Amino acid sequence: MKISRDDNLVELSGPPDFDYGQKVMSLKTVRNDGTFQGKEIGDILVKKGDIGYVTSIGSFLQQFYIYAVEFVEHGYRVGMRGKELASVEEVKDS
Repeated sequence: MKISRDDNLVELSGPPDFDYGQKVMSLKTVRNDGTFQGKEIGDILVKKGDIGYVTSIGSFLQQFYIYAVEFVEHGYRVGMRGKELASVEEVKDS
């Protein structure tokens, strides 16, 4: 599998888009790529519009922020990129 570097964007050169505990909404449906234990590859983990809370902030490839988002309704935590999330407060205002 080829890893897309999304051009030369380095998110880590600036602050994270989201804070710990921030309420966020998924902008896309996320399926298990094999890294989520207890679910089959291809199973839907998060649906577009699901609401969760940022529980930790890490990095990937020394380039991107990865936000661990706890989706309380589902009872599990999923790692997501910033471009896959929106602040619930921002969504209400738009």
